[in-house]
Amino acid sequence: MIEARVARTVGELAAGEWDALTGGNPFLSHAFLTALEDSGSVGPGTGWTPAPLVIEDSAGHLAAALPAWLKAHSQGEYVFDHAWADAWHRAGGSYYPKLQIAVPFTPATGPRLLLADVALAQPMLRAAEQLCEDNGLSSAHATFIEPEQLPHFERAGWLLRSDIQFHWFNRGYRCFDDFLAALSSRKRKAIRKEREAARQGLAIEVLNGPAIREHHWDAFWGFYQDTGARKWGRPYLTREAFSLLGERMAGRILLMLAHDEGRPIAGALNFIGPDALYGRYWGAVEDRPFLHFELCYYQAIEAAIELGLSRVEAGAQGPHKLARGYEPVETWSAHWIAHPGFRAAVADFLERERAGVSNDRLWLDQRTPFRKG
Repeated sequence: MIEARVARTVGELAAGEWDALTGGNPFLSHAFLTALEDSGSVGPGTGWTPAPLVIEDSAGHLAAALPAWLKAHSQGEYVFDHAWADAWHRAGGSYYPKLQIAVPFTPATGPRLLLADVALAQPMLRAAEQLCEDNGLSSAHATFIEPEQLPHFERAGWLLRSDIQFHWFNRGYRCFDDFLAALSSRKRKAIRKEREAARQGLAIEVLNGPAIREHHWDAFWGFYQDTGARKWGRPYLTREAFSLLGERMAGRILLMLAHDEGRPIAGALNFIGPDALYGRYWGAVEDRPFLHFELCYYQAIEAAIELGLSRVEAGAQGPHKLARGYEPVETWSAHWIAHPGFRAAVADFLERERAGVSNDRLWLDQRTPFRKG
């Protein structure tokens, strides 16, 4: 018999055993998730209660895990189910709490079933369902699943949902000009003009590892607060989270800062994965034309080429990324709904939504800025 249990936090689990299951994904790392826990960015009062689900082998070592959370709302997920929650409540039910299998506040694709043995995929998903059933939870949601893991969720009968992000792909470019050469002449000239305008009078600094100091985080915190207040009402991460991330994983961070006569006015935070650069947060205290594109998109492309990474994932949303060489990619989530009638309604909705997303991607694919033929 395979038994699963819910741990109180990721922090109580052995770091080496957890990280051995993650495939090197920076957001699933013990360092990243415990920085969220220890800084108070998740936990009491946040609506994100850690509930990592684990299976251990006969020696008590981790054999499988789910990065799971009990959610009291649907914020910070980037796969929107607010309409589902409203319908559930109108029918007299309680949608929250629900089980969320994800990385908080991070719309980046990665494994959601952390497995030493693929044979544990179905027992792990069944354990998540059992957790919901035993505790009266409405549903379980695994978001931004890497495509290779989708068959496990399909086999378990979970409902699949798709959306679109925009990623940049490194096709063996040696430098940024190599990338520009692959674009149409008009788009190539537009990007060069944007970069020139964005950098006018500014110095761009790219920081990694021990070069990132507390005064850099102080500056970035100001940028992040401004963006968070406008987008979400309040920032998701606490100030302490950035210090802890700097302490625990600075070698996997690229912090880009724009300076005006030595004064930082904008910044972008990126994380380095085994084969991708992940753009996460951006902010500015001054409005400069095209500076967002320079720090978040073009600097990321240059860094990915220099590091030999295969792609840049620049976060959720953003059709404006298309003109800047980022291409449409389908992202995936999987959903388990407890109530049979509600599950049937959601399944019908998702079937129609997936068809629309697929058509949108085909349309966008035809409008990339690359030279045709």
